[in-house]
Amino acid sequence: MSDKRWPFPWPEDSIAHYTAYRVPEPPAIDGRLDEAAWGLAPRSPRFVDLITGKPTVHDTRAAVLWDDTHLYVGFWVEEPFVEAKLTERDSLIWSENDIEVFVAGADAYYELELNALGTIYEALFVWEDAYERAGFSKAPEFSRTAPGAKPWNGVGFDKHPRGPRLGLFNWDMPGLRAAAAVDGTINDNADRDRGWTAEIAIPWASMGWLATDGRALPPRDGDTWRMDFSRFNTYRGAKPAEDSGGWAWSAHGVWDSHVPELFPHVHFSTKVVGGEG
Repeated sequence: MSDKRWPFPWPEDSIAHYTAYRVPEPPAIDGRLDEAAWGLAPRSPRFVDLITGKPTVHDTRAAVLWDDTHLYVGFWVEEPFVEAKLTERDSLIWSENDIEVFVAGADAYYELELNALGTIYEALFVWEDAYERAGFSKAPEFSRTAPGAKPWNGVGFDKHPRGPRLGLFNWDMPGLRAAAAVDGTINDNADRDRGWTAEIAIPWASMGWLATDGRALPPRDGDTWRMDFSRFNTYRGAKPAEDSGGWAWSAHGVWDSHVPELFPHVHFSTKVVGGEG
């Protein structure tokens, strides 16, 4: 038995697990989550504070579905006063209230952020120890001199055991579709809103750079990927709540989403959602 200590700020045995089922037909990516499959998909537990793992003031949940062509992610966001102003792609969406999805590969991971207007922010991060070995250095889109490319060491957990990363902040996932739908009146605090929902479709065919370890695209039955699901807010819950403003499906123990070892385990099943097989 190894006596090496787990080097990450949240217990390994407390990281969430989830089973993602197949969808019988592709959902319309309109942000509404009104297809029957979303009603049948298992939803995450209520998100918790990213740092402490404690309860949050509003409800947030997510679910994952898939088929042979896409990975689908849905979010249900309770928010009494829905606000979003940024409309230009790759604006600093994290400066508003947003939802975020990270998809980890063997040697890189992808980040997607979305606000309640459906505005997209994306980035790709490549581990420096794999930059040459896994072939990233040979692709012009991952050049160290590409627009938006810069060294990256995370946010609050800036001494990752694997070392530094190259952040590619102008990189776009080919074929990505994402949308949001508001249940209320956005940017009008004269009334209370119920919140908003988000719907995302990521093509498996575009995730080759996340599959440098030879993993199947689309996944095979029983395959496991690591994915993170979070929500960031410009407001905080009232004291005595210890609200960091970052909420997640599975806590990280630190103000940093860029720790793939702490992402939930998403297990893929070839069973149709809500069915017997």
